[in-house]
Amino acid sequence: MTIKWNVEELLFDSLYEAEVWADSIANEMYARLYNGYDTPDYKIAYSLAFRLAEIKEFTIRTARTVDRYQVWVTNSS
Repeated sequence: MTIKWNVEELLFDSLYEAEVWADSIANEMYARLYNGYDTPDYKIAYSLAFRLAEIKEFTIRTARTVDRYQVWVTNSS
């Protein structure tokens, strides 16, 4: 499976801001605009992973490098 990544450089000051942002990203991933998200902000990755976990059709994967966090989905079927 090829992952289509959305790579962004945003950093938020609060978890609330990251959660609001992650909600919009989850909607875009559910719409299949892309299936992976790459960010330097752990708060976005954390919020996104938990939002996506609510979607039964997705299996959620996460990874961390020294300065990046990745969240991607695969179909559970």
